Amino acid sequence: MPFTDRTEAGRRLGERLDGFRGEDVVVLGLPRGGVPVAFEVARALDAPLDVIVVRKLGVPYQPELALGAIGEGDVRVVNDEVMHRTQVSAEELAAVERAERGELRRRVEKFRAGRDRVSLTGRTALIVDDGVATGSTARAACQVARAQGAARVILAVPVGAADAIQSLRADADSVICLETPVWFLAVGQWYRDFRQTSDDDVAALLRAAERFPQPAVAAADDPPIRDDEIEVQAGQVRLAGHLTIPENPVGLVVFAHGSGSSRHSPRNRHVAAILNRAGLGTLLFDLLTDSEELHRARVFDIELLAHRLVEVTRWLATQPDAMSLPIGYFGASTGAGAALWAAADPQVDVHAVVSRGGRPDLAARRLAAVTTPTLLIVGGHDDLVLDLNQRAKAALHCECQLAVVPGATHLFEEPGALDAVAALARDWFVRHLAPATSEPKA
Repeated sequence: MPFTDRTEAGRRLGERLDGFRGEDVVVLGLPRGGVPVAFEVARALDAPLDVIVVRKLGVPYQPELALGAIGEGDVRVVNDEVMHRTQVSAEELAAVERAERGELRRRVEKFRAGRDRVSLTGRTALIVDDGVATGSTARAACQVARAQGAARVILAVPVGAADAIQSLRADADSVICLETPVWFLAVGQWYRDFRQTSDDDVAALLRAAERFPQPAVAAADDPPIRDDEIEVQAGQVRLAGHLTIPENPVGLVVFAHGSGSSRHSPRNRHVAAILNRAGLGTLLFDLLTDSEELHRARVFDIELLAHRLVEVTRWLATQPDAMSLPIGYFGASTGAGAALWAAADPQVDVHAVVSRGGRPDLAARRLAAVTTPTLLIVGGHDDLVLDLNQRAKAALHCECQLAVVPGATHLFEEPGALDAVAALARDWFVRHLAPATSEPKA
């Protein structure tokens, strides 16, 4: 039996994680049992401690099967593949989310007692639990941390089932586990003292952690001049978004997400953070309102989505911080079809388009009219979409390149795959949006 209790497990884990000392890291305990372990890790690293409060969104008739997860800040992550496979409707998903939001709010209020959440934007999120059995909660936490802006996600636990630990490597940038016993039945069997951690225990540990000395972390060279939640009027509806403009921007990239996603998409937020560091502003916004997302016909109405994209682009031209910036579009899945459709609209001047795992075929009627330099990025194992993109490339008469990320599937969930997408997109946008002398920042 490797661990006396959670405190001893946290001390041993903290020793293993010593390489993170001095980095811009936030230690996040999964409540409740993960917080005593995380407390010792944060103490060892002289790092801030917080909780990451998540709730799984389970299939109504099979709640252990996760459709996705929710977190603070209206973050929602949905697994499109599970939605499709289980035939869960948008209305059923909304009902599950409403119920889980209530419990999420209750836990946040109890744990934080009025304290604000520690910002993860651009930082390393070090997620800690007392162990991993199935990995579903840890997976949700990793996804939510990315959606909250973490630049890197590390999962660290004292003990876990070997198969679950291996599967989690697709969700975290790194997974660190001290023990993976062959005969693993439950986390509690590997602790002599595995008594329950209460809500009050969690709140007390968070208060105590406020006294930890904090490392001196260098501030960003150029903090953004704008980093705001915004709303844009598009016809009869108002669309929510998040606008980030770094100091001395060289251009601005508008994101058009795919079906079932939102401005909180962890994949798009990850790419946006990398673009921001290269001097590119970003606007992530919801193409549809919450009520519209319940109607599948709207989700695939490419002409409507493109019209919304045009309206948002025209709104940017009225913003003092953005009006002089060259515009690019980054489209994912169905959003890529909307981006290409909108790029052909004479009302906007778009300098570059990047498609990630996109469906340019959905804009087939407009492809011949696109004159904007276009980069199509597809996973090497995404066979159907790769074929669709090869056909679209042949139909486009503008400057166009097709980049294939080896070994990647449709969502680029494999280790390093999304970073490869971000680097390709960054270089394309800098080349076509920035002045000729500009180079991407490291």
